[in-house]
Amino acid sequence: MASQEDQSMPERPKGEETGAPSKNAQKKAAKEREKAEKAAKRQEQERQERAIADANDTAKHLYGKLADGTIESSKQQASGIIALRHLSGKHENQQVTVRARVHNARVQSARLAFLDLRQRTENIQAVIAEGGGREISKQMVKWCGGLNKESIVLLTGLVKTPKDPIHSATIQNLELHVERVFVVSEGPVQLPMQVKDAMHPPPVGEEAEGEDQVDSQGVPVVTLNTRLNNRVLSLRTPTDQAVFQINGAICELFREHLLKHQFQEIQTPKIAGAATEGGSGVFEINYFNTPAYLTQSPQFYKQMAIAGDMEKVFEIGPVFRAENSNTARHLTEFTGLDFEMEIYNTWEEVIDFAEDLLIFIFNGLRERCKYWMEVIQREYPEAGNFKIPEGRAPRIRFADGIKMLNESGVAASPDEDISTTNEKTLGRLVFEKYSTDFYFLTHYPTAARPFYTHLSPTDNSLTHSYDAFMRGQEIVSGAQRIHNPTMLAERMQSMEPPLDPESDGFKHYVNAFRMGCAPHGGGGFGLNRITMLWLGLGNIRQATLFPRDPGRKAP
Repeated sequence: MASQEDQSMPERPKGEETGAPSKNAQKKAAKEREKAEKAAKRQEQERQERAIADANDTAKHLYGKLADGTIESSKQQASGIIALRHLSGKHENQQVTVRARVHNARVQSARLAFLDLRQRTENIQAVIAEGGGREISKQMVKWCGGLNKESIVLLTGLVKTPKDPIHSATIQNLELHVERVFVVSEGPVQLPMQVKDAMHPPPVGEEAEGEDQVDSQGVPVVTLNTRLNNRVLSLRTPTDQAVFQINGAICELFREHLLKHQFQEIQTPKIAGAATEGGSGVFEINYFNTPAYLTQSPQFYKQMAIAGDMEKVFEIGPVFRAENSNTARHLTEFTGLDFEMEIYNTWEEVIDFAEDLLIFIFNGLRERCKYWMEVIQREYPEAGNFKIPEGRAPRIRFADGIKMLNESGVAASPDEDISTTNEKTLGRLVFEKYSTDFYFLTHYPTAARPFYTHLSPTDNSLTHSYDAFMRGQEIVSGAQRIHNPTMLAERMQSMEPPLDPESDGFKHYVNAFRMGCAPHGGGGFGLNRITMLWLGLGNIRQATLFPRDPGRKAP
C-alpha cells in the first residue's frame, strides 16, 4: 500500500522517467545540427577559396601583419624611414619608407585602393593599384582598403606628383605609390572617437559640457569632455601634437634663460607636514597614519634655498591647489615655473627679471616654433597673434588699474583682489590705451597678498608685489619676500586667523631667516595658462596633457 507521501507526489510526464527528449527538443536539436553542418561547410569552402587565392596571390610577400618576432626582419627596411614632414619635391620618383597611422582606408575598385596616412602633424595619400613593377595583386588592394583606422603601418613606395592637388591632405602635391606595406600594430575595428572628428576646435561655454553633436554640415562636434575621456586618441590630432611642443618649448626657454643668468635648478618636496601657506586650498593625505599635505607651491623651499646661500634658484614642477574652481582657467594640479633671487638695490630688480624672462620666452616661441605655430593656426588662426610692446611693458599700480575700471563704469575696490571678470575687462582697457596684450599690475593691497610678501615701507597697506597678465589674465604672481624674522613673525600673527610661527608647519621656515638671509624675491608662472593664452585656446585643459580638476582624476 502506498504511503500518504507517495500519493501526494505529482505525476511525472511520460518519458521523463527514462530521460528521453521530447519531440520538440528532438526537432530543435536536429535543426541546430543542420545549422552547424552548413556553417562548417561554408567555412571549409571559404578556407579553400582563400587557399586558392593565396596560392595565386603574386604579392603575398609584399603585405601582411608583422608578428612580434618579425620586427627584426624589417630592420633593413625600417633603417631608411623618413618623416612625412621632411618629404619634398626632391624625393619625386624616389623610393621611401614611412611609418604612419592609417587615418582612413577605402577601396575604389577591385584594382584600386587609397590610404590616408597620418604621422603626427602631417598626412599624405597613398595609392595601391593592381599591377605595376611590383605586381600588386587584387588581394593586396582589397587588404589595404580594409585596414582598420589608427593601425600603424610600415609602408614603402615611390614618391609621385598627383595629377591634381590632394586637398584632403596636408601634403597636397605629393603622394605615395605603394610597393609594400606591413601592419606593425593593428587598430581596433570600433573606435570610441574618430581622430578626424577631433581635428576641429571643441565647443566652448555651456556646449562644452554637453553631449557630442553635429554641425550644420553634418560634421561631428566632439566636446572637450569626450576628448579628455579618450585622451590618447585626441593627442594624435595635429593640433594637440603642436600644443605640447609649445608647452615643452616654454619650459626649455624658461630653463635656458635662467641657466644663462647663473640660476641653479632645484627640486623641492611636494609633501609637507602642515598646510603651510595659510590657505584652506590644500590636499590632505595619509602619510603613514599621520596627516600630511600636498604643497601649494615651492615658495617656502625656494626662500630657504636663498637662506642657504644659493643666491638664485629655479624649479619646474607640479603645484597642487584644492580649490573647487570649475572654470576654463583653473586646475587642481598644474606645472609651475618658479624662480627666486637675491635683491641688491631695489625690489624692482625682481619684476625687471620676470619681464625679461617672459619677453625671452615670447620671442623664442616666435623664432623657434614657427612650424608648430603654423600647424596650430590651421585650427586657431589667431594663435600667436599676441601683441608685445616695444620697450618695457606697462607697469600699472593696482590702485590705478582699479581707477581705470571705475572710470569705465565697473565696480571694483582698491582694497580687494581683482576678480577674473574685472581682470579681463582691465586687459581690454589696457590694450585700448597701451596697444599691448602684456602688462603688469604692481603694489597690490596687503589684504590681497600672502603673509610673506614684503610691505611697502612708505605705506603698510600696500606691498612690493606684482602680477603679469596676458590677454587680461594673470600668468605670473611675484613679489619681494620678507627676510626679517621679527617682521615675518609679526605679519603671520596679524593674519586672520593668526598663524603661529612656532608651529610644526612654519618653524623651520621662520628659523631659516633667524639665521640670517639676504633680501630676495621671485615669482611663480603657470605653464599651462601661458600656453593657453599664447595660443588663444578656449580652455586650460587643452594645454594640459592629462588635466586634473575638481571633477576629473582620470585618465
